[in-house]
Amino acid sequence: MSKQKHPIYNLQFGLVCLSSLLFSASFNMLIPELPAYLSSLGGAEYKGLIVALFTLTAGISRPFSGRLTDTVGRVPVMAFGSLVCFVCGFLYPVLGTVAGFLLLRLLHGFSTGFKPTATAAYVADIAPPERWGEAMGIHGLCFSTGLAIGPAIGSYIGLHYSLDVLFYCSSAFALLSILILMNMKETLPDKQKFRPSLLKISKNDIIAREALPAGIVTFMTYAGYGAILTLIPDWTAHLGIANKGLFFMVFTLASLVIRFVAGKASDRYGRTRVITIGLGILFVSLLIIGYADSPAGLMTGAAIYGVASGILSPAINAWTVDMSHPDHRGKAVATMYIALEAGIGLGALFAGWYYADVISRVPFVMYAAAGVVAICLGYMLLRKSNFRF
Repeated sequence: MSKQKHPIYNLQFGLVCLSSLLFSASFNMLIPELPAYLSSLGGAEYKGLIVALFTLTAGISRPFSGRLTDTVGRVPVMAFGSLVCFVCGFLYPVLGTVAGFLLLRLLHGFSTGFKPTATAAYVADIAPPERWGEAMGIHGLCFSTGLAIGPAIGSYIGLHYSLDVLFYCSSAFALLSILILMNMKETLPDKQKFRPSLLKISKNDIIAREALPAGIVTFMTYAGYGAILTLIPDWTAHLGIANKGLFFMVFTLASLVIRFVAGKASDRYGRTRVITIGLGILFVSLLIIGYADSPAGLMTGAAIYGVASGILSPAINAWTVDMSHPDHRGKAVATMYIALEAGIGLGALFAGWYYADVISRVPFVMYAAAGVVAICLGYMLLRKSNFRF
């Protein structure tokens, strides 16, 4: 298939990228303010669950979203994910108890369990295979733009208005994401009407074995991200930075700069080579974040972490699609995302448990996360030496 017949930069690609930007901003704008909000409700000891519960349902829903993506269609599954964000934003102010908050975090996780799975399959459908890395990189750039502006906007609203306004703004962003999806063409050739039997999942529907190497790498790289989501708001405040979203904005902006180049590099030089380089940079960044004792040091770590993220994300996504069967692309992508959610969730749980509101423990969590990345780097080097597991 020629590049001329299948260009990446068209209306459909632009719409899916814009929808993802708004979606990622919607759920991520809440992250900087949620630890303090939970503490105000009397649930400070449950901070590790803010991310862990969210990722739990995201991970559990992946087999279902993968199956529905391959049967009902990409667009309906994307729309459902955004709809969950829209509804949850309105419910946070209503369920103003610790139990209600934790229940909503559990439900909110369905959003990322569904939309990114279908979106990755949609992008792979509309881009030619020889440019998957580039397409994933550009889409990731847009998704990461939402991740960057979301926390900054959320922290600003939290400082100058109220948390209720913040929750409603989150819903508004999700609604815009849904409206954009209404103008997108479905790419699944033989889509089916939804029926309850499609939700029956067998063990063969949960994991795409061919995508397991990408899943292993994803799990190990995102364990540190779970710790960052849980601890960085408090670590940022401890180092004297008022805007808790600044770390996330810096690391995401840094990832934007590198994503386009990294995606194309993985198309040209190979996924595993680019992933190995990204892991080395990620290892260094976590050490710097843990060692930081000033705002400048923390922001340096954030920028390097962003570069590593920008290198790894499109390469791992494209690697997953490379290994997938065309008829089960949704399942392969879901496998990678199950690993992602497991990494984030377990990383957040460990970080919250060990941290226990003792700020001096933050560096040790970051060093532990760096150790996990070092193990992952060893795994990739063994694969390059033709030792497969």
